[in-house]
Amino acid sequence: MTIRSIEDLLENNRYWSRQHEARDPGYFERLSVQQKPYYLWIGCSDSRVPANEIIGMHPGELFVHRNIANLVFHTDMNCLSVLQYAVDVLEIKEVIICGHYGCGGVKAAMEGRTFGLIDNWISIIRYLYQRDQEELEALDEQARWDRMCELNVINQVERLAATNTVQQAWKRGQQLTIHGWVYQIKNGLVKDLKVSISSSKQVPYVFRLEKD
Repeated sequence: MTIRSIEDLLENNRYWSRQHEARDPGYFERLSVQQKPYYLWIGCSDSRVPANEIIGMHPGELFVHRNIANLVFHTDMNCLSVLQYAVDVLEIKEVIICGHYGCGGVKAAMEGRTFGLIDNWISIIRYLYQRDQEELEALDEQARWDRMCELNVINQVERLAATNTVQQAWKRGQQLTIHGWVYQIKNGLVKDLKVSISSSKQVPYVFRLEKD
């Protein structure tokens, strides 16, 4: 990896801007007019997982929130504020929670070692590991790590579907679907885990605002 100075980064920015404008005159002027993305992406902070790039989308087409291990906490005002703005104001139709194989946050939780403040953040993954310990420990080390990354995404999809913002959107008839994906850094491909949720009927009864 090449280490660049801050001055290099600024020069890169100027070059990038000139190239975009040369290829598409007026690009930045048009981009500045409005933001109307169709998708919300909740992903990991890992620098190897650039949301827009891996699904071939341009700036303005994807609303993005990232944190360590792509977690959804019902007490995380940052994530919940992004979600509410995306759903209530931007009226996005699809939410993608995308984890990735080789996730360091998941690995840290599995190893049971202490890393400081982050221990509190990834504690939910430790509970997941305990819940599915029998399944996971029947696998070899790499397969266990991969499966844990998948289980983490599945759990976050379920947790997001239980939020008030999502439940209220469904209650008022807004179209909204939550998807769970995992990205493979080794080949650049995304795996759809087939756990999409698009109505409160797919949410456990206790979390529904609208009871049957």
